[in-house]
Amino acid sequence: MSLIVLEDVSKLYGFGGATTIALEEVSLSVEPGEFVAIMGPSGSGKSTLLHIVGLLDRPTNGLYKLNGKSVERLRHNQRTRARRKQIGFVFQSFNLINNLTVLENVALPMAYRGFTRGRRLKQASAILDRVGLAEREYFFPRHLSGGEAQRVAIARALINNPDIIIADEPTGNLDSGSSRLVMELLRELNKGGTTVLLVTHNPELTRYANRVVFMRDGTIVNDEKTAFGNIPLNAQALFFRPKKTAEDDIIGVSALMKALPTKPSIRKASKAKKAKPKKFKASGRTKAKK
Repeated sequence: MSLIVLEDVSKLYGFGGATTIALEEVSLSVEPGEFVAIMGPSGSGKSTLLHIVGLLDRPTNGLYKLNGKSVERLRHNQRTRARRKQIGFVFQSFNLINNLTVLENVALPMAYRGFTRGRRLKQASAILDRVGLAEREYFFPRHLSGGEAQRVAIARALINNPDIIIADEPTGNLDSGSSRLVMELLRELNKGGTTVLLVTHNPELTRYANRVVFMRDGTIVNDEKTAFGNIPLNAQALFFRPKKTAEDDIIGVSALMKALPTKPSIRKASKAKKAKPKKFKASGRTKAKK
């Protein structure tokens, strides 16, 4: 049975002439244990799709089944309970609470589920050890590097043992070394059975996925299986496309100007008609006096 099933899901914002179609009849199914990367230009509907899958929003039309249960029409409190139990989120901006320690940040989702403080902290400590941050338990977020902060965010997403990790541009604020650590961690979680949905603009990160979905204008335009370590063909075309420079633009404009026929302006032509012949002065010699 598929873990996630979307059938003809659409999402509209606004009313009347101001209506914006964020998703248009999207159908998608994800099996347990898949690592799916979602790519596309800004405004293509990637984040809207994740918000619906993550029960942060509901579709305007269409069906959504999570673990075989229809969830598209759940009430707010029902969606909240299902989300806490089955889904963990990792965002680009970390979203850590500055006045809480790393340990307290990771333990926070368990507080919403009513667990005792002792059990929350014990579980959070075990998760931090799992992501390699056991020695940072009593640090505050301001004392962490970007890569460490994102690993704390991943630990917090794991605290309730979710079936799905939703990662929206998780490496967007990180350098290449920290990005690799975060992606290796997501890959390890996926190998352990956790389903991962990753939104990224970087085709290089699709190496960690076994499936890549391409979106444009609120629809899925391509859905491609790929082997771990490979960049799919569509992503390669996007990643290795030569970039235009300012010099290229100048050359292009110059070529266009040369190709255009030159025509005298009407104003200059009219002036040319009215112009009188110029009088030329005699040469510098003067007449000799008689």
